[in-house]
Amino acid sequence: MIKYVFFDLDETLFDFPTSERLAISEVLVKFGISPTESTVKRYSEINRYCWDLLELGRITKGELLEKRFVILFSELCVNVSPSDAQAVYENALGSHHPLIHGARELLSELYGKYSIYAVTNGTAIVQDRRIRDSGLHKYFDGVFISERLGYAKPDVRFFEAAFANIKDFDKKLAIIVGDSLRSDILGGKNAGIRTCHYNPVGRANETDIMPDYEIKKLSELPGLLKEL
Repeated sequence: MIKYVFFDLDETLFDFPTSERLAISEVLVKFGISPTESTVKRYSEINRYCWDLLELGRITKGELLEKRFVILFSELCVNVSPSDAQAVYENALGSHHPLIHGARELLSELYGKYSIYAVTNGTAIVQDRRIRDSGLHKYFDGVFISERLGYAKPDVRFFEAAFANIKDFDKKLAIIVGDSLRSDILGGKNAGIRTCHYNPVGRANETDIMPDYEIKKLSELPGLLKEL
């Protein structure tokens, strides 16, 4: 039986690649840099690299926010303040909240049947705005953001802090759904709850992190939950 469902946000419910592309394009234009396809793609690669470092515990969240711009602007040979770029990016990213196909319908179907929580390493000011403006806030019983908890997924302390905020929580009745093996699935395993990998493109698992379940479409989740 499942009672608590924890959802990652970016690339699980929110279409983050689209939001990222729109936001970084606004940053580049703001500072007089042409938002070419190759430059936007390169930023995405750098951003993913920096987030990987965060999940591995090799950099802090604060270092990540500026490091990605330091690397990008160094490669472009332009003199732009990383902190200024981060401020523009944060505002732009918060204004974009496209959803993964079927995300709203999924939450609507699960609402009232399960206790639903968001768990994210994203920046608080960005995620708060996106959750509110997208209308997803009405489905969540709670939103847990690493910036506020003091720890980031997959650190078990992130989950322990979240669980402590849920009355009479029982981890045997919980599952986490997310796209990241290193963040969501490993985090769920560290925390002792069941895990469901959202893997829409069927990406091969090249890690030793094995999820309990896997889905390719969000519409598969209600049926899975009923079986557990």
